[in-house]
Amino acid sequence: MSVFIIAEAGVNHNGSLKLAKKLIDAAAQSGADAVKFQTFKAENLVTKTAKKAEYQKKTTDVLESQFDMIKNLELDESAHKKLLTYCQKKGIIFLSTPFDHDSINLLNDLGLQTFKIPSGEINNLPYLRHIGSLNKQLILSTGMSTLKEVAAALKILETAGTPKNKITVLHANTMYPTPMEDVNLNAMLTIQKELDVSVGYSDHTIGIEVDIAAVAMGASIIEKHFTLDKAMDGPDHKASLEPNELKLMIESIRNIEKALGSFIKTPSPSEMENIEIARKSIVASQLIKKGELLSDENISIKRPGNGISPMQWDRITGTIASKDYQMDDLI
Repeated sequence: MSVFIIAEAGVNHNGSLKLAKKLIDAAAQSGADAVKFQTFKAENLVTKTAKKAEYQKKTTDVLESQFDMIKNLELDESAHKKLLTYCQKKGIIFLSTPFDHDSINLLNDLGLQTFKIPSGEINNLPYLRHIGSLNKQLILSTGMSTLKEVAAALKILETAGTPKNKITVLHANTMYPTPMEDVNLNAMLTIQKELDVSVGYSDHTIGIEVDIAAVAMGASIIEKHFTLDKAMDGPDHKASLEPNELKLMIESIRNIEKALGSFIKTPSPSEMENIEIARKSIVASQLIKKGELLSDENISIKRPGNGISPMQWDRITGTIASKDYQMDDLI
């Protein structure tokens, strides 16, 4: 099954519908399966006095509150409908992460079949119970959480009405950008093994190599932030890929998918023609007369491999030549 790749537009539209559509264009052209935004009402998400994260202070106006920053990045119901329609036109799946109950209802009313749960809501019982009750395909991000917290969230979602086989858990780290030494990609395998659930990876590192490694390790979903320009104002642009980088990441992932192949060790179709050229056969190392004993002194091993295999050496030595052989003739 092909890896499901989510191009995370997030709030990189900066509150502009025009910019959001350009992000959809870029995601579709890159070959992503889905483009994802964020759905929230600032009044339901943060208090007026909530502080920004340190990375947000570095990428936005330091005097602006988190509430004001988020308020400027809201997409209303009309914008959601327009973006959903635009995605359908461009042949890419529209996804969005809801951050509150009203947003869950909005996305449900729009007919979304897949819901993304952000890392910050993994310990929000009423939220999890609400989203779990919809029995949709769920993608659960797990940044900042312990395995015990992930297990607890899964149990709530299942009890609310979503079976585990409809849930994919994404290993994640919520620092933007994530230092390489904090990625801990092996934890994705721990989640898979200990909780018996499908896994993927939501990436906030600089570059694309960790995403490719995650696919090689078995991730079924990859999520990566992207932007039209890293130099734009806004909290997430600097830790995002630009369109050409997103395209390269997706091409690399698709190549890795092909390269992983099956678990069967056997010659591939493309290398079959090389077997005769690269392998060797038992040949005469000198003139051999019919009736002579074949031994280490008069036979050797050389290419090509269209004669008797050298693995039969012990069976051939000590036998009698059935005909005359010139030097290098196949035995």
